[in-house]
Amino acid sequence: MEYKKQRKKLVELLKRERRIQSEKVEKAFLETPRENFVPQYLKKHAYIDTPLEIGNGQTISAPHMVAIMAEALNIKKGEKILEIGAGSGYHAAIISRLVGPEGHIYTIERFQKLAEEAQKNLQKTDIKNVTVITGDGSEGVKKFAPYDSIYVTCAAPEIPQPLIEQLKDNGKLLIPVGKMICKLQLLEKKGEKTTIKDLGGCAFVPLVGKHGH
Repeated sequence: MEYKKQRKKLVELLKRERRIQSEKVEKAFLETPRENFVPQYLKKHAYIDTPLEIGNGQTISAPHMVAIMAEALNIKKGEKILEIGAGSGYHAAIISRLVGPEGHIYTIERFQKLAEEAQKNLQKTDIKNVTVITGDGSEGVKKFAPYDSIYVTCAAPEIPQPLIEQLKDNGKLLIPVGKMICKLQLLEKKGEKTTIKDLGGCAFVPLVGKHGH
């Protein structure tokens, strides 16, 4: 019960800060137990708005960052989404509520151990519309392309070309670009053209892979 109360408090805070702006994102946060996605010894910190260590030098993003990204993509029911960097599975769990049972998320994780953990965490939370893949996220996942949206939970020095190619027409790509201190960039693809909007500064662990650091 304690977690539920803390979760509600966190959601109230994120709403006050205008990180959560829509009812659907609020609902997704309220329905997703973050404590299921953090290591046992950190569960008591599950609802502090901060990134937490999950092993392999990786972190679970701060809730406000997950909220900003979820709002920026304006995800609709039934969409097919690609996530780069599964981490512990929390971000995908939130997004899975937004696409609903008729939508699907493919998430790719470089570290086998984290991919297995994410899989377990999602199962434990009874989330069935997320597929976890182990591999180089900077290459995307061609097999299930094109995607309505792609988002990246680690910083890349530049936007990897394969990700742009795997977007649907009118698709959106959300990615932190830079080293250590990066800018969250929202790319929209319209035919051969792409537009990029800068959503402000952020800090993320680096993307590891061919098109990463």
